[in-house]
Amino acid sequence: MWSMLDFLPKDFLINILDIGAALTERPPYQSLIDAGRAKITGFEPNARECERLNREYGEPHRFLPHFIGDGQPATFHETNWLLTGSLFEPNTPLLEKFQNLAELMTPVATHPVSTARIDDVSEIGDVDYIKIDVQGSELAVFQNASRALSGAILIQTEVEFVELYKGQPMFADVDTFLRGKGFQLHCFDKIGSRAFKPLVRGNDINAGIRQALWTDAYYVSDWMHLEGLPEIKLQKYAVLAHDLLHSFDLAHLVLTALDRKAGSNIAAAYLQKLINNKPAA
Repeated sequence: MWSMLDFLPKDFLINILDIGAALTERPPYQSLIDAGRAKITGFEPNARECERLNREYGEPHRFLPHFIGDGQPATFHETNWLLTGSLFEPNTPLLEKFQNLAELMTPVATHPVSTARIDDVSEIGDVDYIKIDVQGSELAVFQNASRALSGAILIQTEVEFVELYKGQPMFADVDTFLRGKGFQLHCFDKIGSRAFKPLVRGNDINAGIRQALWTDAYYVSDWMHLEGLPEIKLQKYAVLAHDLLHSFDLAHLVLTALDRKAGSNIAAAYLQKLINNKPAA
């Protein structure tokens, strides 16, 4: 995969806000980090995991050990797997209907915690890309992150289609809020699923059949109003559309808007390279 960075100036960093950053696998933005073209401000409330991330990534990246939410006291529901703990209680009666869900979300303990609002965290400056995975608390985070949302051009957020945690907001709630803030739903990542017990598909206990449970949803700054974005944001938008989303048509649309604003001719060169050197599907 060739990079959009080849087409654009080398004097900008893409500012990434990663909320719930327990990185157990390669994050989608790793190629931008490897190229030295992105900076992470991350939040991981597990102190040991936060320390590991700071040690592993180093400067200029920074990870902070805060629970992010609405700024109010809350209860953290610890589970038997680090990645499924939440400020919402696991919905055990629902989870038990599916293969291998309750087994990964078994309550272990509860802990009183303080939460911080993104709007109140002084370490956060301009934001281009928000990645969030906080097990049900996504809407509360967004509702208290107006400053970060005002500059963001890409949001990657986990959403649920069923109530995996008691009382959590659903996909429809998050979708309505983000659309109201000027974002368009662009695509879903693979849909998380499980089979209803006792069925197992293909001897794979984690394979679903039809029931959609969760996914990562990608939202982008409204492509109907690209003329309102400054040149630097359009450049970053094009990089994120190409390098992260592999949405080459969207990247070309953004470059066309950039050309109109900057008097450049990048879109034509990009389109020619797409034709001559097609990216992998």
